[in-house]
Amino acid sequence: MDIEDLQTFVAVADAGGVSAAARRLGVSKSIVSRRLFRVEAELGVQLLARTTRGAALTEAGMTFRDHAARASAEIDTARETILPTGELRGRLRVAMPLSFGPTHFAPVLAEMARHHPQLHIHTSYSDRFVDLIAEGFDCAIRVGYLQDSNLIARRVGPIYGKLVASPDYVKAHGSPETVEQLVDHQALMQGTEAWRFMDGDKIVTVQPQGRFKADNATALAAAAAAGLGIAWLPDCITYEYVASGALVPVMTRYPPPSAGAYVVRPPGKHPTRKVRILIEMLIENFARNPDVWGVDR
Repeated sequence: MDIEDLQTFVAVADAGGVSAAARRLGVSKSIVSRRLFRVEAELGVQLLARTTRGAALTEAGMTFRDHAARASAEIDTARETILPTGELRGRLRVAMPLSFGPTHFAPVLAEMARHHPQLHIHTSYSDRFVDLIAEGFDCAIRVGYLQDSNLIARRVGPIYGKLVASPDYVKAHGSPETVEQLVDHQALMQGTEAWRFMDGDKIVTVQPQGRFKADNATALAAAAAAGLGIAWLPDCITYEYVASGALVPVMTRYPPPSAGAYVVRPPGKHPTRKVRILIEMLIENFARNPDVWGVDR
């Protein structure tokens, strides 16, 4: 059985349909359908029941999917093992935040592609948390404080941030001096997140309130500069605003604890070599360019 056909079946099973799998694999729907036909013809059983919404696994398909996924993973590992030292090939699908993914992480992926000309890198930029398994990503880069999940995370660097507001906002509404006073101010947030601050050795958590929300840190920085409220933002987003005087730090006696940049991947025994090398390059990038990330403190 052709390994490409096997991997295509796994992609369809995980994506829930031919169209979604085709987008994930970067091939046409007709190619995906032909590969599925060959797998089912060789096995002599129906693995997928086509529906108006996509495709559902039959009982045989559910059993075969796990074996096929393990076999595909073993083949990928074997291929990596026999490749010449340092050479990467195949495809790497990465999800990363839109806020500063294109400016801060994209150069690392471009460097990776330059060093490995046989590697195909597909990147999705979005501030939503993608479902790595359902959407077929090898890994994602996430920034901030990670929530508990079954994903495996590797910290690649620290992210420092601070509370900021515009001089006009401070002039009109004052600047909070304590954590308790913060709840009386308009907070610029991504959603309903809690903010954490250091009070000596203790971490104090606050549930801020505000009328302006955006799922993008760059948009929140612009809103803060427009005088709409106070925002907690990474230094790499606010650096130029603060340098120009458009934003000023507030409540500096209670700094937020340092967050982090992480590479997260689906659970498994070992990361693929492609993901391992991406992690190494990101760690090196943080060490080589600390001022870009606001970590040269």
